[in-house]
Amino acid sequence: MKRLDGFRVLVLATDGVEEAELTRPVQALDKAGATVDIASPKGKPIQAFQHHEKSHIIPATRSFEGINAGDYDGLLLPGGALNADEIRTNPTVCETIRDMDAAGKPIAAICHAPWELISAGVVTGRRLTSFHTIQDDVRNAGGSWTDAEVVEDDNWVTSRKPDDIPAFNEHVIALFDRAARTANAEVGSTDR
Repeated sequence: MKRLDGFRVLVLATDGVEEAELTRPVQALDKAGATVDIASPKGKPIQAFQHHEKSHIIPATRSFEGINAGDYDGLLLPGGALNADEIRTNPTVCETIRDMDAAGKPIAAICHAPWELISAGVVTGRRLTSFHTIQDDVRNAGGSWTDAEVVEDDNWVTSRKPDDIPAFNEHVIALFDRAARTANAEVGSTDR
């Protein structure tokens, strides 16, 4: 049995996503046994980028429409300035982030994805990192920005950029694993 067998992860992304920040965490989650849904607007394929250059088209497995945060155990928000700037204006994305955070579900965000956390209104009082160009946005939203490879704060793990992905993936898997073990322990205690 793998660490994250049965753990359901929602990924929210659109055109302009930084390819490595989507594909490499998804690969790590798959390897750990998680079930991953990649949601995009209208469920359309996503044009990924490698920095400023178009790269691969990534298929989505579902649409933003009809997302129910209760169907998932964790949330992954990949970066890419175009991606994060576009989807942070989507009411479904913001509601999903708020619902998952309110439920204490683990949230992993990298690079520009904290913009989505800001637009969802959940950054106040939280400690996080991001791509350096949005540190003022984090602070202005009431968050405490730290220039570190990975920052964990309760149910969140954040990282700055593609170079941080190996450490980010390690912390994401550990955070999601702790959440899965906690959920399993709670289910076990109610079964008695």
